[in-house]
Amino acid sequence: MSDIPNIFSYRKHWAKKFGVAHELPTSFTEMKALGWDSCDIVLVTGDAYVDHPSFGMAVVGRTLEAQGFRVGIVAQPDWQSKDDFMKFGKPNLFFGVTAGNMDSMINRYTSDRKIRSNDAYTPNGEGGKRPDRSVLVYAQRCREAYKDTPLIIGGIEASLRRIAHYDYWSDKVRRSIVLDAKADLLVYGNGERQIVEIAHRLAHGEDVKTLTDIRGTAYVCNTIPDGWHVLDSQLIDEPNDIVEPENPYNEKSKCETSNKPATQSNVVKFQDIRELKRDRSHTVLQLPSYESVREDKVLYAHASRVLHLETNPHNARAIMQSHGERMVWLNPPAFPLTTQELDGVFELPYTRLPHQSYGGANIPAYEMIRFSVNIMRGCFGGCTFCSITEHEGRIIQNRSEDSIIREVETIRDNVPGFTGVISDLGGPTANMYHLACKDPQIEAACRKPSCVYPDICQNLKTSHKALISLYRRARELDGIKKILIASGLRYDLAVRSHEYVKELVTHHVGGYLKIAPEHTEQGPLSKMMKPGIGAYDAFKKLFDKYSKAAKKEQYLIPYFIAAHPGTTDEDMMNLAIWLKVNGFRADQVQNFLPSPMATASAMYYSGKNPLRKVSRTSEDVSVAKGAKQRQLHKAFLRYHDAKNWPLLREALKKMGRSDLIGNGKKHLIPSWQPSTSGADAKIGAKASRSQQKKITTQRFKTKHTDH
Repeated sequence: MSDIPNIFSYRKHWAKKFGVAHELPTSFTEMKALGWDSCDIVLVTGDAYVDHPSFGMAVVGRTLEAQGFRVGIVAQPDWQSKDDFMKFGKPNLFFGVTAGNMDSMINRYTSDRKIRSNDAYTPNGEGGKRPDRSVLVYAQRCREAYKDTPLIIGGIEASLRRIAHYDYWSDKVRRSIVLDAKADLLVYGNGERQIVEIAHRLAHGEDVKTLTDIRGTAYVCNTIPDGWHVLDSQLIDEPNDIVEPENPYNEKSKCETSNKPATQSNVVKFQDIRELKRDRSHTVLQLPSYESVREDKVLYAHASRVLHLETNPHNARAIMQSHGERMVWLNPPAFPLTTQELDGVFELPYTRLPHQSYGGANIPAYEMIRFSVNIMRGCFGGCTFCSITEHEGRIIQNRSEDSIIREVETIRDNVPGFTGVISDLGGPTANMYHLACKDPQIEAACRKPSCVYPDICQNLKTSHKALISLYRRARELDGIKKILIASGLRYDLAVRSHEYVKELVTHHVGGYLKIAPEHTEQGPLSKMMKPGIGAYDAFKKLFDKYSKAAKKEQYLIPYFIAAHPGTTDEDMMNLAIWLKVNGFRADQVQNFLPSPMATASAMYYSGKNPLRKVSRTSEDVSVAKGAKQRQLHKAFLRYHDAKNWPLLREALKKMGRSDLIGNGKKHLIPSWQPSTSGADAKIGAKASRSQQKKITTQRFKTKHTDH
């Protein structure tokens, strides 16, 4: 990686003379007040503009500003016309479009496809301030505004839709978003390295159509570039019982993807496969076409598996996928930022406040992270339902301790309303800071989707010393009363360091600590790539031990997922029994939501398991898709809610488990149903409250709580 330029090493653009803006402009008037006559780059986002390093558009905007570019922000524009997209005039270099910190469909709809009433990234939590599939809509308006201006799309929505993907809300496979958005380039993953290179190359006069060699980007092409060899993914990870083929270009759709005739230079013969596996730098893997994965669920699962095997930037190959006559080409992932670069990004001159134009309105997502500090990026857990690895990668990128301490001091000294409590020192996970492979060469060659499943890799360094040092230094700062840890904890790693658990429990738990066992049964856990419930039990023993030693009454808050692929009705019943035995009464639960590109979403759609080689006869995965079954799985998590009892009684009888229905301690649900009308309802409500109080008291005595 020594030849990779530091993102802050580029010669700054000439517009650096204008200096640093207190806030990036969101209107023409604000732009003129800065002395600008135009913007070099206009960024469009579905979120309110909060100038804070936890908001992606602020990070991209400030990073580009640090390169000397003039950046304007179009936040939550009126998408019904092109007017808002023209407020700064024509950008000199490009439009950058994102849906915001969340996929717009996940942001707006629940796992039951119901519209949410609010939006945490909007002033006062108001819903309806962004369109469905925001990237597509915003991109269309940008094209209407200035047709010939280069259009770059990015952020989580674009990143997770970079190839043909299952879309839960339309219940079909959709094309790559780079095609539907008619974008020149798609930036996937954390995009600082890519967007800086794009901006400088465009500023130096390159045509956007020539920017085809940038890692971490995708684009549409008609021909295979010179010097590249095409390797059919089905030859290296067979989804069928394949007999040795005449050549891997025998499918009509593949032949027609290129105007260039197949020649010895780019046709892969069967005997060449072993050689091409070694030569990755100019080998592109060809996934089954969009049309193929749309019609064939086995091929869809195969394509998902291959994509996820090509995520390590040190050994990933380029990928292409035909969509009709055109190809979507994905360059390998960008290399992670170094500690020096990451420090630089997080220490840019953010105001750490919502834009002044919001007049002090409450933005829920901002309030949540207002006094928090992000200490790292990435996650090597590989949980199949999560999109962190697909977006941020599994190689941990760490900030330096000094940089983190400086940010804590900045919050203490400059952020209004600070009371001395840092709400979080964390990231995608709370305790992967400075955890990495013990050998860079092993890490560079590794292609495993997880470093901690089915067990913690023997090559993974699990020492928490760096994190303990950070905690101690941060809480010793003048003016800091408490440092809380709010990010999700990887408890199977934590138990490897009793010193860390003691430090955490003694000083950094505010009464409750959230933790995510997700399930108790091996069926769903094996499809989630999560550890068994025994790891949770081991952590709980340490948690209780050190809480008692510190003379603190503290509780774990466990999270569980209903209806995840691989989950049967019996699995959910057993989870419900475990919850009752352990005194848990979950108030807020959620069914599995298939996010684009996640491995678990491929399971949900295809009924196959992409964690292993996929074939017509390979393992089938049980999937709860019907509304009634998904409702049942959710009801098991809320076994204590009387509204769910009729559904649960019916299901338990069908499952032959009527023994769980009754009025004793050994029963899961009662045989009686409270009245819902008149005086009986009041009596029932009173009895319910009394019962709730009794159970709640008992629950806290056993050191458990709701979530």
